[in-house]
Order: sequence, then C-alpha cells, then structure tokens
Amino acid sequence: MVGGGQLARMTHQAAIGLGQTLRVLAVQPGEPAPLVTPDVVPGGADDLAALEALAVGCDAVTFDHEGVPQEHLRALVAKGVAVRPHPDALIHAQDKLVMRRRLSAMGIPVPAYAEITAPEQVAEFAAAHGWPVVLKAARGGYDGRGVWFLRSPDGADGTSAEALVRELLAAGTPLLAEEAVVMRRELAAQVARSPFGQAAAWPVVQTVQEQGQCVQVLAPAPGLGEERALAAQGMALRIAHELDVTGLLAVELFETDDGLVVNELAMRPHNSGHWSIEGARTSQFEQHLRAVLDYPLGTTTMTAPVVVMANVLGADTAPEMTVDERVHHLFARFPQVKVHLYAKGERPLRKVGHVNVLGTDLDEVRRTATLAAHWLSTGQWEDGWSVHSGTELGERV
Repeated sequence: MVGGGQLARMTHQAAIGLGQTLRVLAVQPGEPAPLVTPDVVPGGADDLAALEALAVGCDAVTFDHEGVPQEHLRALVAKGVAVRPHPDALIHAQDKLVMRRRLSAMGIPVPAYAEITAPEQVAEFAAAHGWPVVLKAARGGYDGRGVWFLRSPDGADGTSAEALVRELLAAGTPLLAEEAVVMRRELAAQVARSPFGQAAAWPVVQTVQEQGQCVQVLAPAPGLGEERALAAQGMALRIAHELDVTGLLAVELFETDDGLVVNELAMRPHNSGHWSIEGARTSQFEQHLRAVLDYPLGTTTMTAPVVVMANVLGADTAPEMTVDERVHHLFARFPQVKVHLYAKGERPLRKVGHVNVLGTDLDEVRRTATLAAHWLSTGQWEDGWSVHSGTELGERV
C-alpha cells in the first residue's frame, strides 16, 4: 500500500486476519502504519525507485491516498505490476476536471463547472451560474484544503476572487470553478469491485461536515427512501464498472430537492466507511483487500440497525490528561463504544482517531458517539459529566 497513514494502518489490521502481510511505503517511520507493520519501504509516493522497491514480490499495489504521479504508476504497470486500481481509473480520483468531464459524458449529474485558466473567468462563470462560486484545485486537496468558497467578486479573507485566482495560477495550481449546490445534506455511497467484476455495495450513509471535513457518519442515512438509496448505490456501481475500478470506490453525493449530484470520488478506504469496522459483516478494509487480491467479496449487511462514526479531532488546546487516561475514563462511562486511535500527534482539527457506536435508536447512538469523540478530543464532557465523581459537574463530590 502506497502511504503510511491511518488508512494503511487499519488495512494492515484487516490483512492479519486474511493471513496477509501489508507492505507500506512511508516517508517517516513514525507514521501510523509503520508503527504496526514490520514490512516498510522508506520513501515518498513521488519516488519511482521507492515505488519499484515496494512492488517487488507483492501480489498487488494499492493506495491509502491518491497523490501518486501517473507516470510512475504507468511505469509500474509497464513492468507487469498489478496496480489496483489501474492508473486509467485512478486518474478520475486524482483530477477533478477529468472526473467531471467523464461523469458528464456518462450522463451522471454533477455541479455546473468550468476550467479556470485566467483570473477573469471566475466572474464570467458567476455571470452564468451566480454567486457564490466554489473554486477548487483540480489536483490534490482534502478535508477542505484546496477549496475556496467565494461569495462575491470580493472573494474571501480580504482577497478578491481575481487576485486569489491569479496567485494560485502563478503557483501552478490547476483550477476549476463549480456552482454552489443547494442541498439538503451530503451522502456517500461506497462500493467494492474485484478484477473478476464482482461488486458489492454498503448501505448509503449520511456524512456530517464541519469546517470542510467530515465529523460524523450516520449509517444508514436516516430518512433516505428506498428508491433514492438504490439510485445512489446503482450510480456508484455504474461508475465503478465504467471506470473499471478495482478495490473500493467512495462516491460523495449532494442530496438536492431534484435528486443526487456527485461531488467527489475516492478509490481507496474512505472516512465515510470507517463505521463498517464493527457496523458491517465485512469492513471496508477487509473488502478492499479482498477486491485487490481478487478474492470473492464479503457480505455488506449491517450488524446493527444504526451505526454512528464520529471522528476524534485534535483540540484547539491539547488536554492535560493523556490519551490513555481519556480512553480509560471513556470505557468506564461508555463500555459499548469502539475506539480506533491512529497514533498521530494531536494538533487542532487533525484526525487522530474515530469512535463507532452501534444501537437501535439513532438519537441515543449519535449522542453517545458525539460525547465520546468530544471527550477523547478535549478531555471534557459536553454534558457536564465529571470523570472524578461520576456525577454532574457542580454537585458535591
């Protein structure tokens, strides 16, 4: 697996049960995956020699991020390496313009968009589609990075839209403009596909975003009718088939009054699928391995009526209490919560872990997941509960 982050770390955990060893390409030995797997190749994704070393003796090469140069991937393919997904598919997750053009040609709904190659083109796009305009880097960017929400020609943060575009283009950033979609909420449809062509889909989930990144996933998406859920799964399966994806495909969607609109694609394990570790018969991590190794795929049915995943984000101010102490107190209060920590240093808004909570009542499960993630992040209970007394704060201990 190219990349040593938390996705590789959790994929390694799934590989153990399959009798496999996951070799990872990692820049630093202290990254999440190298801390748990003995088979590590040092190097970055832009280092062809390192990629070639990674591939020696491997059954397949796959990814925990899309930031790998196409020319390097094609060099591996030319040497007979099974790169999964193939570069011809992966380019649609690497380049938003390529993805938008291909999906549009397939007749799949996407936001109105245009390539931006000159500063004045943002105003021209807005004249046709209205403000606000969503400006995006065509390549790179995640968790809100590489996205600028321009409400007017004045732009954002005191920089005019034209000045921002001029600065980004001068830095060599390929850009596109998109209309700001009026939506009800954001959904995600995740599927897996093997080289044999077998495919499987998990229930469609709702993703909750704050400050440009996912904070919660609700599975299944509450209140989503069967017709629309099947439409989302069918759309994801069609994209996987027509792009010839091997492995996982996550399709991020906007739900609007008129239907579904595709926002982004990811061809790897994805934050929207972390709930599946305990919440589905086959987790996204095991399924990804099954797919890239061409095993028969596992069943994706849920293990509980409701599952909520909440990301643990680094707090603005690091808690005095250690992570281990926070985990201890969390388990004492909520023994049913499943905790997944990534062994990453804490800094504001950084994803350092997640929790999964299973149950039957969405409100209760979501409240528990929210409290648990907030506690692990900050060392504080949002509901005023005291870890020292087991009572509400303010009561006599």
